[in-house]
Amino acid sequence: MGLDVRTIMVMFAMMAFMFFGLFELAGLRVGGIRGVRQWAVANLCIGLGFSLAYFFGRTTPGHDWAVVFGVTLIATGACMQLTGIQAFKQQPTYWRIVVLFVALIFCQSIWFNIIRPDFHVRAIVNSFLFFFIYLLCARVLLVKTESSLRVSHWFTGISFAILAMLMLARGVIILRSPDEVIGLQVNTTINTFPFIIGCLLQFCVSFGLLLMLNHRLIADVYHMASRDALTGALNRRRIEDDAVRLRARCKRTGESLAIMMIDIDYFKSINDRYGHPVGDKVLCALAEIAEKSIRPDDYFARFGGEEFCMLLTATTENEAFELAERLRLAFEAFTLTVGKEQINVTVSIGVADSHDVGLVFEDLVTAADQALYRAKQEGRNQVITYSSMRPTDTF
Repeated sequence: MGLDVRTIMVMFAMMAFMFFGLFELAGLRVGGIRGVRQWAVANLCIGLGFSLAYFFGRTTPGHDWAVVFGVTLIATGACMQLTGIQAFKQQPTYWRIVVLFVALIFCQSIWFNIIRPDFHVRAIVNSFLFFFIYLLCARVLLVKTESSLRVSHWFTGISFAILAMLMLARGVIILRSPDEVIGLQVNTTINTFPFIIGCLLQFCVSFGLLLMLNHRLIADVYHMASRDALTGALNRRRIEDDAVRLRARCKRTGESLAIMMIDIDYFKSINDRYGHPVGDKVLCALAEIAEKSIRPDDYFARFGGEEFCMLLTATTENEAFELAERLRLAFEAFTLTVGKEQINVTVSIGVADSHDVGLVFEDLVTAADQALYRAKQEGRNQVITYSSMRPTDTF
């Protein structure tokens, strides 16, 4: 093979510096996402580590120490990739493993490069140590995650896994090869091939990390666009979109779909008397109580003003009525302290299901709204079902 190992390392270093710049620029714009700056530092360390292989040839004074610091910088870069991934996923960081790994790389590099020079043994130990750290990176990424991030996580995780297998294979091959075919100045297939493949895999890793960041930003934007800024509940547009999907699912499975329309009683009076900040606290309190009451497969949204909507999958009107009554009682028991005064707030709830009005979302909302209006007429702080109303009162 005509490629020089040192030339490959320089190309690798230039690529790492390029990704350092990309991650550093990205970190300036996405300060709220953890791990990006660590990925930038990781690429800087890797770039500096491989650069030392070019500027310090075997005849250059200080070559041995350049190798020691170069390998240590690359090891630090690999660890920063790991800690960045854990920070990105908001997981505890393996700091003890990271410190131990870098210390082992540094110590064995001094021993086999300065005290008792043996490139063959050093290359074997380095390969097995890097196999471990790359495998750890793959393990952190190749786990179940939300669908919007799965592709980027698995792409990066698989890249790390292949890189780990490459390091393991390199260690085994070097273990079974004579000393003269291994070294930075030795251009043999056994020596250069792992560097070329490793360079390509590191490119895939860095690209995968950028892809993870991009997918996270898209997911965050989608989350912001589908949530009510005040309460954190779904917004009207999102629940309308979810209702279309649920309608198709219920048609396919034959499940029923129930709906609640929830309205805070005398909310305008609360705003007029105590001010909008207190009204906002009431809205947030209702949202918090409701979120704790629903199941993971249910949907809760702020529909407009003081009105909220809840879609309940595989639920009949009677089952929805029971949940609505528990929600009403929980909110009735809630007390909001304003200065020296305590406020008790109630809600009125209208309930309907697809058995009576079908699966069209607009029809479900209309039916539940009619039941809600009846609850307001009959004194508020109660739950009324659509099926309990007289036929002349329904649409």
